[in-house]
Amino acid sequence: MQLNDVKAFIFDLDGTLIDTEKIYRIIWPKAVSDLGFTYTDEQFLSMRSLGRPYSPLRFKELFGEEFDYDEARRIRKKYFDQYIEEHGIELKGGAIELLCFLRNKGITTAIATATDLDRAMEYLDMTGLSGYFDKVISATMVDEGKPSPKVYLHACKELGLEPRVCVAVEDAPNGIKSANAAGLNVIMVPDLTEPDDELCKLISRKANSLDEIISWFND
Repeated sequence: MQLNDVKAFIFDLDGTLIDTEKIYRIIWPKAVSDLGFTYTDEQFLSMRSLGRPYSPLRFKELFGEEFDYDEARRIRKKYFDQYIEEHGIELKGGAIELLCFLRNKGITTAIATATDLDRAMEYLDMTGLSGYFDKVISATMVDEGKPSPKVYLHACKELGLEPRVCVAVEDAPNGIKSANAAGLNVIMVPDLTEPDDELCKLISRKANSLDEIISWFND
């Protein structure tokens, strides 16, 4: 993969550009506990970026048909809003540097996120990122979220580009599977977990931080 030939970078949001997965790691188990169930860290890690309809189905597999997924999300949102009101949202290291670099090179940039569009835009405004993207694509715009390829295929269609000339930047397995299945080159910037052997087969490269990607343009 020669980055100088790439036409667009399409970024995941949570855990890739903004440091929110560490918050969800705390508040999702709290929300599930409020409903009387135990949500393990292993279960949480496996479900990062998992979109509809897969996420509600997975919760019911874990906790039974009586599990109220919508109520769990409502409680989780309450805890999340409380957290960011007190602490705000931090950017992942190197985010601004990479986005400025791509802008200066004339490379298209977009978001492909499992977060609904209104909240995604809110987070981008809060972190000062809203002016860096040509398109913001939410998985709510398609009928299947990650790990289905549909959100990335939709993003490429909106950009008017073939997937093979685009790079996805992701932090978690479900997002990587989505982008790879859509035919994009995938760069992983690990957040909470490192890639296992199977995931390494789906990525083109792994970066320790977002700004490390800048140096690869000289390869």
